[in-house]
Amino acid sequence: MARKARIWFPGASYHIMCRGNHRHDIYRDDEDRQVYLTILRETKRVHGFYLHSYCLMSNHVHLQIETVDIDISTIMKRISLLYTQFFNNKYNFVGHLFQDRFKSELIESDQYHLEISRYIHLNPVRANMTELSIDYEWSSFRDYMGIRVNSIVNKEKTLGYFSEPRAERYRMFVEGGK
Repeated sequence: MARKARIWFPGASYHIMCRGNHRHDIYRDDEDRQVYLTILRETKRVHGFYLHSYCLMSNHVHLQIETVDIDISTIMKRISLLYTQFFNNKYNFVGHLFQDRFKSELIESDQYHLEISRYIHLNPVRANMTELSIDYEWSSFRDYMGIRVNSIVNKEKTLGYFSEPRAERYRMFVEGGK
């Protein structure tokens, strides 16, 4: 039986989650994470979407993506395929890296956009991987705080919901959700 098509329209925004098959790690070292981010950057260049936030955990990844004119399935197919090829080649594996197809939730309001951003940035804190979001290197929270340059993240929409000083008010919003 064919799978139900995902809802998509130009400008659709999603909370995407991809988990490792059998909940196994999909990132084993920093090189794996760097390669994933490189693939994400290249796919963004090729397919033109907005990446509002991300968090690379050990056995799953969260992405907040707003499409432009390419559907989310095409975007995620490229990211997952290229990363799986890299991972399987590096570790001499074959077969599926990810459990099922990616999960997606349509983001249909400004409030939900902000809630998903906070949820993604608090993920490593809630998993007891770090005490503060800013200390976790593999999420976009550091981009929002101005620590990382040459960011692949589009911060303008999210920070646009806050008055000056925007980044500080965003930090308080995220940290208030613990």
